[in-house]
Formats: sequence, C-alpha cells, structure tokens
Amino acid sequence: MKRKIFLIISFLALFGQAFYAQTENTAPYNTASVSIKFYDRTMYYPGSADTNPVFVHITVKNTGTDTLRFKLADDRAFSVDFNAYTIKNAQLQQTQSLIRKRTTNQTVYFREISLEIGEEYSFVENLKDYLDVTEPSIYYVELNFYPALYKSKDIKLTSNRLTLEVRPSPSAAAASILPVKADTAEILKPEEISPDKVVEQTIIARQKSLWNQYFLYMDVESMLERTPSSKRKFRSVSADERERMIEAYKSDLMEARIDGDIVAVPEKYQIEKTVYSQTEGTVLVTEWFNNRTYYEKKSYTYKLRQRDGIWQIYDYTVVNLGTE
Repeated sequence: MKRKIFLIISFLALFGQAFYAQTENTAPYNTASVSIKFYDRTMYYPGSADTNPVFVHITVKNTGTDTLRFKLADDRAFSVDFNAYTIKNAQLQQTQSLIRKRTTNQTVYFREISLEIGEEYSFVENLKDYLDVTEPSIYYVELNFYPALYKSKDIKLTSNRLTLEVRPSPSAAAASILPVKADTAEILKPEEISPDKVVEQTIIARQKSLWNQYFLYMDVESMLERTPSSKRKFRSVSADERERMIEAYKSDLMEARIDGDIVAVPEKYQIEKTVYSQTEGTVLVTEWFNNRTYYEKKSYTYKLRQRDGIWQIYDYTVVNLGTE
C-alpha cells in the first residue's frame, strides 16, 4: 500500500514539474494573439500553389502590458503551420515539399522581433505551400504560430478559424449540365492547346452558334466579374447563388443582352499576334463584321491564363478600326 502511495506521489510530482516547465516556457507569450484573414480573396480551386494560391494575411499582436519578443524564421515554414479540416473533420495532409524541408538537416535563420504594447506584425503566406488542396470542398482553416520556432513546437499560439471554399476546377466539366457535342453524346473536355488555338476555336464556335464549345475555354466567373458591381455582388453571395448568377450570365450572353462585343459574330478574322508566358497570355485578333453595305473592322485583345495545362479566356478589350 505504501509503495502504491509512493508511486502516485512520484507520478504527480513529475507531472507537476512537466506542467510547470511548459507553463514557464509559454508564459512570455501569454499576452500575444495571432489572427488570420484571406489576403486579396478570390475564387479558390484545387491544385497548383503557383497558379491559384490561397494567400493568408497573418498578424501577431502584443495584447499585454510589456514588450513582446519572439523569433521569426526567414523561411516562414519554421514559424507557422496551417491546419485545415473538412466538415467531416478529416484533416488535409501537409505538402511533400514542406515535410522534406522540415526533416532535412539545415540551419534555420531567424530574427528577433520586438512589439511594444498594442503593436502588430503582419506577413502573408500561401496556404497551398503547406497543405495539399486536391479536392473541392468546404474547409475550416486555422494557423499555429511558433514564437520559439518549429523546433519548439510545443510552444504555440493558435489563431481564429477561417472558412475556405474550394470550388471544382474550371477546367473540369463541373456544371450541373455537362456540355456535349451537338451531333453525339460525347462529353466535351477542354484540351491542352495553345492560347491562339483556344481563341480560334472560341471564335469558330460562335460563328456556328455552338454554345457548349463557345464556353468550353472561357472562365465565365472572371468574365462575370469584369464590372465592379457584379464582382461585389458575386463575392458576397452563397455558392448556390453564384451558380445561379453564372447560369444567368451565360443566358444573357447567348441572348446578346450584355457584353455585345464578346458575342458578336465576325464574318472573318485574322490572328495577328500571340504572346504568352507559363501562366498568362494575350492573343491579338483582327475581326471583320458584315453590316450589309460595309464591313466594320475591330481589334480584339483576348487575355488568357493557364490552370492545370488548360488555357482560358478571362478578359478582353476591343478597339474600333473603322470601316471597309
């Protein structure tokens, strides 16, 4: 009996020492808070961290009455962690690049940051550099900040939670009604073709009134957001309402009620110039429109961007070149 009592007392003593040590380590940061919000929020899709990043604005604030000091790594992967959970509480996996970085023996460079009472320090990180976002879903995101760096990850501050909506990739056939070819039941899928070919196929589809093909290489969401009022409304409504807005926008285009220049039908066209990088491109096209007694000549500049190997038209400008 005495032996049992001795073991219990020893266990409680060790537990108390560990708890005291942890409390002592975290005490300097009890007056710090960490908050996160989306930076330059846009539409988020699965996949590449480079072409569709999820930038998060991170703020560390001194909420206490004394100077707050902490370490901040030059490579922020050694100062912060993102956690994201689905509505079923399944957790997203870390990226392989992050795992390799943290398991490789290397020197971690950092600087000491001092914040006076009420002061803040902010920086921006790409969530996709930390987590593999491979599926469309609703995710709940939070951040852990390590004021003594990742090697002392028991010392951490946890942020508020954000709701991240990841939509199906626009390169996939994600609409409720899948586009199919007019003469067959074959589902249309965008192909990895060059920007000039994308524009050419889009113009030909419009000439033939093949609307499924016409919208195949168009980022309809971005086209809808070209006006500030539409953009504000689109980003303020629910996912279901956004889907309805997209379908209404497409319907208005098909009826030529809006954006008449983009749905105007040229009798002939000529691609003048194509310039593109790995992710962005422009295609300059001269188009002629038959007005019975004369031709109206216009110069179109189509703006495209690439996601997952697929080029899409997301904006355009038009210059009138007179008549012929």
